Amino acid sequence: MAASEQVKKITEIAAQAIADKLGYDIVALDMTEQLLLSEVFLIATGANERQVDAIAEAVFEKLAAFGEKPVRKEGKGQWLLLDYSDLVVHIQTEELRGYYMLDRLWNDCARIPLDIEETR
Repeated sequence: MAASEQVKKITEIAAQAIADKLGYDIVALDMTEQLLLSEVFLIATGANERQVDAIAEAVFEKLAAFGEKPVRKEGKGQWLLLDYSDLVVHIQTEELRGYYMLDRLWNDCARIPLDIEETR
């Protein structure tokens, strides 16, 4: 079972919000075969802690305008997580992304193509 169209739509909105704030290495993973609680992990990198915060705020604002509110927000500084239940957004600094390697941890999950314009 693949991620639903609704979740793919909010994933695209979140991914574009990330790109608009100069986030990079944006990857969407279809978690439907691995997890029961979330359909998609959206993982992105910010250059520093301030940018990670700005990216998270932009995602929050864009998805709120679409009627989506996070169930919870966790972390600060180098890693922020926005949990929208079916979509979980991970925003990390390059250092932490390289250390935790979420992409590699979940490398058996299908990637969801993103139709976004990255400015970096």
